[in-house]
Amino acid sequence: MKKFRWQILILCIAGLIVGTLLLLERKGGLLSNVSFQPTRGGIYTEALIGSLQRLNPLIDSGNSADQDVDRLIFSGLLRFDSRGIPEGDIAKTWGVSEDGTIYNFEIKNNVKWHDGQKLTVDDIVFTIGVMSQGGDLIPTDLSALWSSIQVIKLDETHLQFILPEAYAPFLDYLTFGILPQHIYNGMTYDQIVGSKYNLQPIGSGPYKFKELQVDGTTITGIALEANNDFYDDVPFIDEIVFRYYADATSAFQAYKDGYVQGISEVTNDILPEVLQDPDLSLYSVRKPQISMVLLNLDSDAVSFFKDAKIRKALLLGINRKLLINQVYNGQAIQADGVIFPGTWAYLDSTPSISYNPDQAKDLLKQEGYVVTGDTNPVRTKNDVQLKFVLSYPDDELHRQVAEMIKADWKALDIDVTLEAVPAEKFVSDKLESHAYQAALVDIDLSSSPDPDPYPFWDQGQIAGGQNYSQWNDRTVSDTLEQARVSTSLVERTRLYHNFQYLFADQLPALPLYYPVYNYAVSKEVQGISIGPLFNTSDRFAYITEWHMVSKRAEVDTK
Repeated sequence: MKKFRWQILILCIAGLIVGTLLLLERKGGLLSNVSFQPTRGGIYTEALIGSLQRLNPLIDSGNSADQDVDRLIFSGLLRFDSRGIPEGDIAKTWGVSEDGTIYNFEIKNNVKWHDGQKLTVDDIVFTIGVMSQGGDLIPTDLSALWSSIQVIKLDETHLQFILPEAYAPFLDYLTFGILPQHIYNGMTYDQIVGSKYNLQPIGSGPYKFKELQVDGTTITGIALEANNDFYDDVPFIDEIVFRYYADATSAFQAYKDGYVQGISEVTNDILPEVLQDPDLSLYSVRKPQISMVLLNLDSDAVSFFKDAKIRKALLLGINRKLLINQVYNGQAIQADGVIFPGTWAYLDSTPSISYNPDQAKDLLKQEGYVVTGDTNPVRTKNDVQLKFVLSYPDDELHRQVAEMIKADWKALDIDVTLEAVPAEKFVSDKLESHAYQAALVDIDLSSSPDPDPYPFWDQGQIAGGQNYSQWNDRTVSDTLEQARVSTSLVERTRLYHNFQYLFADQLPALPLYYPVYNYAVSKEVQGISIGPLFNTSDRFAYITEWHMVSKRAEVDTK
């Protein structure tokens, strides 16, 4: 009986506490006027897969690990949001002439280099000069572009670009990292490549170089600290440390051992274990890549590819979802076109073609292709067999994809022979020479927020260009040619929507999938926002909003 009274007493006390708290909340008391806001502090450490070579944005195109670090150290004129729409970085305003050949820019007046000197138009002009001179680490198409453009300094904060002809994707080229003229002025290209500042960089971005981490003669990491003089919002996280690892497995082990809080890329071999970790947040976004099957539309040996219904039957016959699940472990997105979903130019009503082998067979039958042969049945029309060679880059991933596609088409009674081609010769020996019938290809559009399908699908790019499928359609070409010279985003959107409608109707190539990029960060890091990427370094686009420390803040509820 005594024990029972104590239980009653405890229940009464608990009820009194709950009632008091509810009363306080109703009156705008303690529970309703407390919140937590991000504040400065913390050190974030990330495992980067790769090694440090040169921290210089003009010569980092071959090393994604350098690009990731450079993204935090250096600034550009422009950056792009997740939809591919340009926004100012150090650029304050800009305008384009009606004919699309003159671009005027005003830069912000409060931009400083990490050593305290002011960034001016001279630094931009100098950086462009380095790019236009070229070098073995600067892409030749980039130096050729800048060599053709007149760059004029108007004053310390205004400059002008004069293009030889209208070119709407030009804004893509204004995200280059700007170099400090007062550091590199007078250096030759070779001296810039060998400069000590490639290991002690001076930029104008949200983070600045602090120190290298070295084990003997090997650089094992790099530490960056927040730039308190940053021209935009100063980052919340005080310090970011990158540690270098050979692969994702060792990077994940470093996380489990407590050395890092983030992993720059989660590959399929570690994905299951990462997903099971309750303290990791996984961010999955589409890569700026598309895989497809190109069809040689101008080869008499496979003249049936000229029939759009045959092409549609081929796509209907590929079980892309199964392919994605088995080969990519689910880490890819089915593609229905060649313009990325989520971008400003994407047509939301693009029709999706699902796996339907019965419909594929019906289409082939309607086109007159019937099954002949007993031991090796193949669809035939007027003695023409649906028989061709599918070429692919000779590696394990593409072999698996090619074999699954072959099996799917075999189920339609289409006879496909696989041809493995050394990856380094695939483009020159097969695509550029049009010496293929069907080809499994990957198109990488990294650092190209503007969709600009012109290089791959315009008539003018058949001879000597990248229109490897040789799609020869005047309406399509007119559409693409108008879109790349128009200065109106609204008009360009309309034109690209028309292009996507025509592509979906004719299917000059068979879109397969967009690979997915996975990135893991400890849940103790908050404020992370990652949209579709145009480069893996874009995961840091909103780095100034990341935070690890919060403080109590009173909220006025009156």
